[in-house]
Amino acid sequence: MALTQTQTDEIQALRSQTQPTYRDISEGLEEVLYQAFPVLDHGFVRVIDYMGNDSAIVQAARVSYGKGTKKRTEDRGLIQYLLRHSHTTPFEMCEIKFHVKLPIFVARQWIRHRTANVNEYSARYSILDKEFYIPSANHLAVQSSTNRQGRGETLSPEYSHYVMDLLREDADRSYSHYEELLNEDAEGNSVDPQKDCLARELARMNLSLNFYTQWYWKINLHNLMHFLALRADAHAQYEIRVYAEIMLDLLERWVPFTHEAFIQYRKEGVHFSKNGLSALKKLLRGDKITQDESGMSKREWQEFSETLDLPL
Repeated sequence: MALTQTQTDEIQALRSQTQPTYRDISEGLEEVLYQAFPVLDHGFVRVIDYMGNDSAIVQAARVSYGKGTKKRTEDRGLIQYLLRHSHTTPFEMCEIKFHVKLPIFVARQWIRHRTANVNEYSARYSILDKEFYIPSANHLAVQSSTNRQGRGETLSPEYSHYVMDLLREDADRSYSHYEELLNEDAEGNSVDPQKDCLARELARMNLSLNFYTQWYWKINLHNLMHFLALRADAHAQYEIRVYAEIMLDLLERWVPFTHEAFIQYRKEGVHFSKNGLSALKKLLRGDKITQDESGMSKREWQEFSETLDLPL
């Protein structure tokens, strides 16, 4: 993980101070507030700020003035009911703001979730650091033969090393040219006063997608759970999934009752189509059913069978 000295000093300063508040806080999240959790080779995730907790969800659902009910089991039951029946508004009352450092190609996939507020590091204003993502050998794989946006078997050790060397050489070369075009150092000083410099907004064009960027990403709890349901899934691309898994752990610290309900009803839960539910009822009655009789497509039938551990 590559935190700058300025960022490290800032985190230490923020974590060394305490302030009284009338707000109802999340004790689990307070323990790690501002702390950076490493991801990939140079990335990280850290919580900058948050609003609300499990009690705030209950309070919003009942439009009450207190912290919820006197019994925590009742709060837990209500949160499970809300999530189970897709009553999403109370979860929108809670928000969280992350500071994320991630490869540009991951950021371009991440930004597809258009329900957050984002402010990204500007390469028009500042100079990007020489930090780029190189996958480890066990994460280099061929194109999947069944999934057009996924990976198949891992590459041979010999070819993996060749690919990593190629990625590293290309990134080194493009950053060297980036510096040459800028003709300035990180502090904005000219390297060679006799040479012209290209505008920063143009010099960045040749950098590859594995270079790192940073952003502040603020989102409400309802939309965060939607993000995590997709990106913490086993089918998600590895490089974004590892970020989502860290955020899933932070979700548990922040709102443990909501995290429990999310795992139960969303992440580890299953949704059946009308035809899928009809087929399931027949199977429970002991009837036999084929894919043609089910009304499901071949792919849906395969997913249905895999979910229920049925022989194909």
